[in-house]
Amino acid sequence: MDGTGGVQMAVNGESAITLGTSVVNVRFGASSDVGRVRKINEDSFLSQSPVFFVADGMGGHAHGDAASQTVIRVFTDHIEENLPSTPERILDAIHSSNDAVRDLSSDDDFGTAISGTTLAGVAIVDAGDNIGYHWMAFNVGDSRIYTWDGRTLSQLSVDHSAVQEMVEAGLIKAADAEKHPSRNVITRAVGADEFVDADVWLLPVAGTHTFLICSDGLTKELSVREIAGLIAARTAPDDLGAVADTLVAAALAKGGRDNVTVVFVESTFA
Repeated sequence: MDGTGGVQMAVNGESAITLGTSVVNVRFGASSDVGRVRKINEDSFLSQSPVFFVADGMGGHAHGDAASQTVIRVFTDHIEENLPSTPERILDAIHSSNDAVRDLSSDDDFGTAISGTTLAGVAIVDAGDNIGYHWMAFNVGDSRIYTWDGRTLSQLSVDHSAVQEMVEAGLIKAADAEKHPSRNVITRAVGADEFVDADVWLLPVAGTHTFLICSDGLTKELSVREIAGLIAARTAPDDLGAVADTLVAAALAKGGRDNVTVVFVESTFA
């Protein structure tokens, strides 16, 4: 399932993926809203086992919505539904997305006229002999991937942004990054350059995993502590679409200055 658009929409789903002689059960929910300021929702999401991601079209850039939707189209063409993928196929989908998004721009485009999008997500992959099945997380830009262990929300991805580089260089404190004038400047994006450099992580699929994937429209309005509190307070644990909806609604209530998209994924594998 995928989604874009101007009004809030929730998606709920579940799937069972066979991994060798075992099965991983995956439940997911997603929600997206244009927010209270923007006229177009440039966010897109894909929630379709084995891959889940958020793509945030570069705000203020030409074809931002087309860029994020292009990534969905490319991934859908590359990845078989309800079957484990491979790290190579995921990386190929990312690189093919980069080529497809670059095709949206003309040779004369530069600066904010260049189409681009962030990309942050997770996928179930077979990493091969002696490595086995894993969740593969991947990220380009400042959309984020968090893990949730029932008590703590931890950021897995690292922002590709000007303020993150300042934090790492010791020029500003992490607490000041969200309010810094350059907080919207990203240093990597799908479609921005001839080659895209994605960060990737592999997490063994065994046990239980919970991921929150979101565009920066959520984290601009809500602190990690506020997000964690809303997740912990959920009253219908099996309704992950409601969790995503609650987070989006909370961001809107705090101002909704940007498009807001949330994908929430839980897996169980014994």
